[in-house]
Amino acid sequence: MKLTYRRFDLTLRHPFTIARGTSSVDPIMLVEVEQDGIVGLGEAAPSGRYGESIESVGRFLASLDASAWNDPFLLEQILAEVDARAPGNPAAKASVDLALHDWVGKKLGVPLYQWWGLDPAKTPLTSFTIGIDTPDMIKRKVEEAEPYPLLKIKLGSDHDREIMKAIRSVTKKTLRVDANEGWKTKELALDRIEWLAGEGVEFVEQPMPASDLAGTAWVRERSPLPLIADENCVRVGDIPTLRGVFDGINIKLMKCTGVREAMAMIRTAKACGMKVMMGCMIETSVAITAAAHLSPLLDYADLDGNILTTNDPYQGALVKDGRLVLPHEPGIGVRPAR
Repeated sequence: MKLTYRRFDLTLRHPFTIARGTSSVDPIMLVEVEQDGIVGLGEAAPSGRYGESIESVGRFLASLDASAWNDPFLLEQILAEVDARAPGNPAAKASVDLALHDWVGKKLGVPLYQWWGLDPAKTPLTSFTIGIDTPDMIKRKVEEAEPYPLLKIKLGSDHDREIMKAIRSVTKKTLRVDANEGWKTKELALDRIEWLAGEGVEFVEQPMPASDLAGTAWVRERSPLPLIADENCVRVGDIPTLRGVFDGINIKLMKCTGVREAMAMIRTAKACGMKVMMGCMIETSVAITAAAHLSPLLDYADLDGNILTTNDPYQGALVKDGRLVLPHEPGIGVRPAR
């Protein structure tokens, strides 16, 4: 097997701000694995929050010897080897996972959802994310998101109330809130959540720093809204420790190493009686569509990373009336954008 990769810079429609910082351009790595004339596509969208950069992705991929992989169907064996190559590097590992799954799906001639026995008609609504911004820009973003019935609002700053006031001045849609660890004390987190309960918010994602599980458990005991773990939930082994602290988890392919681990996380969370959400980084349609194939298993979806960009080089899963629509082509099912 041959493995190649190249950097691609995704340009955002608007500067994207969360509690940790702002970006206008997000670099990703596009990956291809080739064997028997079939090319599988993958993607790495690294995040500094999980110790990765575009440079570290390149170094990790350069360390792999894909020529030793003679049978791409041996996914468990190959991905275990990739995972053991070095600690961390989840997005880099996810790019290989996605490319191999795309290759196998193409070889079998079936889309991933069919391979996994999932019903493409059971996809959920996906939320559209509104980053932290000025009140006027927030209003503009909400108006641009008119086709999406669910909005995910980034909070966690000193301007939370201004942002919500601006949003509620232009829409009555159901909202989901992501604080990205922005509320640093349990008292502040609870105060914000109690206020948001009266603002038509469905749930709150990662209200407090991941390091403060005890504080988060204290908040959950008193919270009028469900809490969803993001930064606290990276891989499948994290889930049992979150039972009783959060009501659900947010899985991202770029922090969990790909769709194989994501499937294990979905099953584990459900066994623990927790809700399951699938989120994303700023990504192309390659990674977004791969995640969307798992969406019939989800309670919530937040798969809009490609929609927030202006230069997605591929097209795959679509959003119609707010609901994910899966492609029927083999593998991940993406093709070059026109």
